[in-house]
Amino acid sequence: MSQRNPAISKGVDWLLVWLYIILVAIGVMAIFATTYREGEDVVQGFLSLKTDYSRQSLFAVIAGVLATFILLTDSKFFTATANLWYAFGIVLLLLVFPFHSDVKGTSSIIKFGSAFQLQPAELCKLFVNLALAKFLSRVETDFKKTKSQLIAAAIAVVPALITIAQSETGLALVYFSFFLVMFREGLPAAVLIIGFSIAVLVVATLLVPPNLLAIILTVIAQGTIYFMRRQVKRNRNLLVWIISIWVVCVGIQRFAVPFIFDQVLRPYQVKRIYDTIGKDYVPKDARAAQEIAEKTVGKKKTDGDYNVKQSKIAIGSGGLFGKGLLNGTQTRYDFVPEQRTDFIFCTVGEGFGFIGSFLLLGIYLLLLMRIITIAERQRSVFSRCYAYGVASVIFFHITINICMTIGLAPVIGIPLPFISYGGTALLTFTMLLFVLIRLDADRQMVLR
Repeated sequence: MSQRNPAISKGVDWLLVWLYIILVAIGVMAIFATTYREGEDVVQGFLSLKTDYSRQSLFAVIAGVLATFILLTDSKFFTATANLWYAFGIVLLLLVFPFHSDVKGTSSIIKFGSAFQLQPAELCKLFVNLALAKFLSRVETDFKKTKSQLIAAAIAVVPALITIAQSETGLALVYFSFFLVMFREGLPAAVLIIGFSIAVLVVATLLVPPNLLAIILTVIAQGTIYFMRRQVKRNRNLLVWIISIWVVCVGIQRFAVPFIFDQVLRPYQVKRIYDTIGKDYVPKDARAAQEIAEKTVGKKKTDGDYNVKQSKIAIGSGGLFGKGLLNGTQTRYDFVPEQRTDFIFCTVGEGFGFIGSFLLLGIYLLLLMRIITIAERQRSVFSRCYAYGVASVIFFHITINICMTIGLAPVIGIPLPFISYGGTALLTFTMLLFVLIRLDADRQMVLR
């Protein structure tokens, strides 16, 4: 093969290619197990393009053609056009507003007839990764400066804000995974610590009564001042910092979180978050209650966390070795809503048990470790940043999706990479991965 077409095979990391093929095959198999109905002609089902597993197979073929095309492309093309792709992605996101179709509570999809639909928020992850890698690899970019850090953050946050405006909060959160790339390139660890601390404060705001939490924060601030009293005497600015942090924390707890939950998030999204932490959400007005009710119509829900409960039952019923490919009861008989997309992992858990789930996670772990290994062997800053971006996006998707299916994260509509049903998602992950493979094949070049 290499003799016939050395251009496509030279330098290609075939381990990544085979891991990709295995994951896509598992995805088609899982979708088949979920959507196949007794008595159907399997061959006809795959050829008809009327079943979900046949359409996913078509997406896989298209993804394979696209991957081959990427491998035949000059690596310099990606660096030269990175900013153009980013601008194109922003335009696509903006086009969603006048041309979107409401699909399952989201306004982030553009439909072309009845057979094809595009979700720019998915595709834009690739463009953001290219643009961020391009910016960080510039000779004039000094990432130790605040200005450069703010520009890099804006590259990731702008499409996230547009996506939030399209009622697609889950995908918007994915863009924040690019901060891991910035951390690798020199973003101070304090930024990540502050972000994690704010997340903990938000959760505490939901769990602890407002007045009690304010008292706890005040006691912590007073205790910090007491134990650091010698340092405070020597440096009065330290006292100002402690008081400022206390004011910010109380402000977030008393004003920012209630505003976001009442004015920014949709009522059904708030309810999902409350369901995850085990608290009941009581809407403040009739319109919010009506919206939540509309989200549950026709989905066989009896309460807000029905999906998660059925998903955990499906995964738990698989036992050690699983029930077999077509023998699952929870996933075969539609007890788990969205089981071919957001909850596809429970199909693997029920059909192949703990062993199958463990092997799937092992494949993902090997994929991530291989991507990081590839990232660290790059001579080009662009290629290294891009590789870490791919690893960050895939890691975020895997972590949130699986935590979502077992009740450790809110149900926010994040697909499982290469496995969940959906053409846009599969093509996006394919392009993300194979652009990396193409860049790695030319790793001896210094790309900017």
